Amino acid sequence: MQPKDEDELADMLETCLKLDGPAFLRYPRGAGRGVKVKEAPVAIPVGCAEVLREGSNIMIWALGPMVHDAMGLADRLAKEERISVGVVNARFVKPLDRTLLLSQAAVVPLLVTMEDHALSGGFGSAVLEALQEGDCPAAVERIGWPDRFVEHGTNVDILRAAHGLSPEAIYRRVLDRWRNLSPQRVETEA
Repeated sequence: MQPKDEDELADMLETCLKLDGPAFLRYPRGAGRGVKVKEAPVAIPVGCAEVLREGSNIMIWALGPMVHDAMGLADRLAKEERISVGVVNARFVKPLDRTLLLSQAAVVPLLVTMEDHALSGGFGSAVLEALQEGDCPAAVERIGWPDRFVEHGTNVDILRAAHGLSPEAIYRRVLDRWRNLSPQRVETEA
């Protein structure tokens, strides 16, 4: 599990306490977003993603702190390019919400995964495996850290910029992928 904000962190802690078995909860360093935390946390159904925004051209599946970035990216693509972009807070890597993923991948031309982890063997890889096992040939763009040593102790924004994870770099990458999709795929699926 990986929470998008402080309120979801409390809900995920509650979920862990109610599970009859092991759980893994990953949260980022630093301060939270500053969202209001409800008085009593609520357990989250294990393996259920949360659709935050519907879209018909691109669906972004994001984890943890990347959810906020995904919402900003969706807003910008909609405003500047008139692209309909949905956002899913994946919340779980394992178990992955395969039912939602496969249903969305069947109707949108492009899926984007966004994770604050190394791409190799990470969330985007799990999405690719699920799509392959579901015999779904969706186009996928994976956004995340490179599979090499990333220095620590530096401002996170500086590190993201150095590794192609700034909001501008992500925007350019997703827009380029969208523009380079097969015109037939976009016409038949959009």
